[in-house]
Amino acid sequence: MIQHFRHIAVVAFIFCFVHANAQEKNEIIQQRIEFISEQLQSEDIDLTNVIEQLTYYIDHPLNLNQATVEELEELNLLTPIQVSDLLLHRKLFGKLLSAYELQSLTYWDMQTIQLVLPFIRVDDKLDNLHISWKEALEQGDYELFLRYQRTPEERSAYSNVADSVLTQSNNYYVGNPDRYYTRLRYTYRTNISIGMTAEKDPGEGFFDNYQKQGFDFYSAHAFFKGGKYLKAVALGDFQVQIGQGLNLWSGYAFGKTADISTVKKNAIPLRPYTSVDESRFLRGAGVDLGYKNFGLTLFGSIKKVDANVLSDSLYDDLEFVSTINLSGLHRTISEINKKDALTEYIGGGHLRYRSRNLQLGLAGVYQGYDKEFNRSVQPYNQFDFRGKSMTSLSADYSWAIRNFNFFGEVARSNYSATWAHLHGVLFSMDPRVSFSLLYRDYDRAYQTFYNTGFSEGSNTQNERGVYLGTKLKIASSWTINAYVDVFSFPWMKYQVDAPSEGYEWMIQPSYKPTKKLEIYGRIRQQVREKNARNNDDPVTPIEDVVQRNYRLNISYAVSEWVTLKSRIEWVTLDRKSVGKEKGMLITQDVLFKPKKFPMDVSLRYALFDTDSYDTRLYTFENNALYVFAVPAYFYQGSRAYVLLRYSFLRHADLWIRYGVFIYSNRSSIGSGPEEISGSRKSDITVQLRINL
Repeated sequence: MIQHFRHIAVVAFIFCFVHANAQEKNEIIQQRIEFISEQLQSEDIDLTNVIEQLTYYIDHPLNLNQATVEELEELNLLTPIQVSDLLLHRKLFGKLLSAYELQSLTYWDMQTIQLVLPFIRVDDKLDNLHISWKEALEQGDYELFLRYQRTPEERSAYSNVADSVLTQSNNYYVGNPDRYYTRLRYTYRTNISIGMTAEKDPGEGFFDNYQKQGFDFYSAHAFFKGGKYLKAVALGDFQVQIGQGLNLWSGYAFGKTADISTVKKNAIPLRPYTSVDESRFLRGAGVDLGYKNFGLTLFGSIKKVDANVLSDSLYDDLEFVSTINLSGLHRTISEINKKDALTEYIGGGHLRYRSRNLQLGLAGVYQGYDKEFNRSVQPYNQFDFRGKSMTSLSADYSWAIRNFNFFGEVARSNYSATWAHLHGVLFSMDPRVSFSLLYRDYDRAYQTFYNTGFSEGSNTQNERGVYLGTKLKIASSWTINAYVDVFSFPWMKYQVDAPSEGYEWMIQPSYKPTKKLEIYGRIRQQVREKNARNNDDPVTPIEDVVQRNYRLNISYAVSEWVTLKSRIEWVTLDRKSVGKEKGMLITQDVLFKPKKFPMDVSLRYALFDTDSYDTRLYTFENNALYVFAVPAYFYQGSRAYVLLRYSFLRHADLWIRYGVFIYSNRSSIGSGPEEISGSRKSDITVQLRINL
């Protein structure tokens, strides 16, 4: 009886998606991006590559009868156990006859099937692997983006002052407060990508004496993927991902989320770079070679980075770098003088062996500068890198056996002859119960320039910890996600003048009785040790900082074209030297997506009240495609925005967005050059996309 009900449910769900339109598909992507971005707790994020991957598979569903392990992992929607389950089913029983057959897979529950259906297909059609360049050019997609953003309120940094003042002060910017962005790109499936991206940040010059080349940042790439032996080639700007991120990982990577499967990273060896983060990418060339079960990725990069260069007073020709600037901002004369002052060299290779259930890898990476890096020594940073170069070696593995997936990476940096370890396992007791367990140990002196290993801190350094997560499907409509993470820092950290420790736990029950209604709650507690504030003792003591976050979220589709989303969230913060603080945020979203009218409308109104910036709350906001908005709400006031998306001429989309913060207890907003006189801060976004 239960199997019969599941079969009916799958058929009904597939029928719904057969009749889904493009607007519903966009909503699916938006929900996934909201889930990812809210874990980052940052206003400065760029998830361009994640959106591009999901958007592509929405428009070109992945054929499960032909999909490789790499393609299934790139979806970022399936666990390694579920991928292995599908491949084993294909090996034992042959090709899937229809999507209905997915319900027979041992570790694919209804929630998984519903999640992946918009991105997959099941048929016997073979993709044409031998296509001419002429056909690729004719059948490819051509996309142009033009974007304008601005905060209209006046800020002191944009005052008209003499050039002599600009050269002597860091309180004034050389350019206007506009942000400009443009992107031109050609793609054919995931096999070919050629494009250019350019951006000017607020305050930077634009076709003037301070920036004669127009945009402050340019990025270009040419990328090919799909050969038998020459699996991928990247020229220009690109990204490399190795293992679990201990050695080298450029670009975005998951951390702790409500989805326990994200503790394992699925590395894409080589991919084009299409974002506007001006630091975390490689510039040069990369190639991915393959022969039978073996793969070899080779890459080299030479890139200019921003730095503060000083001269030795005893030797006129001896220069060294005291700080490296990763912000990508060039608004003041001081920032402009730091631009491209340092040359970065990166080169290396990653040798892999891969069968259906086993992957092994060995990697070596050289990283260096053309000038010596010699930052000032403080107790907390005395083990950090200083010098001109380093080499790092690593070994990574992933082994799926039945309902277990073991994975990990071991890395060694020759700078200090220290090690970093990460080992984990994902396992399913049955389709309703899954667990993840991860252990990491990063030496206090372990160093690489680009790393994103699973961690509580911002670097893969000076940390030990154990993470345990679970996902329980307790009924057809009820799911519980939970985790606990216990960690310690054997050496000092910035603003923590002693070895410290802490823990974090989260529990999130979700209730989804129908496709129209979803309710979830979340409780998260974080306990960390930090320096006590307002302390005059010669030695600063450390104290526990206890933060608790609570959330209730309701999403309800009133009709086919109206969806309501309501959320209430509050936070408490307790530390001995400050006392107890709290904050609250209430948001109401209304989404209008008429099926027969080419316009979407997203509305939000929010109220917030926090005791300080320390009790700020982050929440995702809808915005134009490839614009990511997760602002911090703090102090007292209200927030509202309206986002319009209009599709016209079959190949064009126009987004217009206006948002505003109105503070009830502020006479000024921000500080220094960014200070706004008054209680209002607004933002404008206008974006045009032409897709042929």
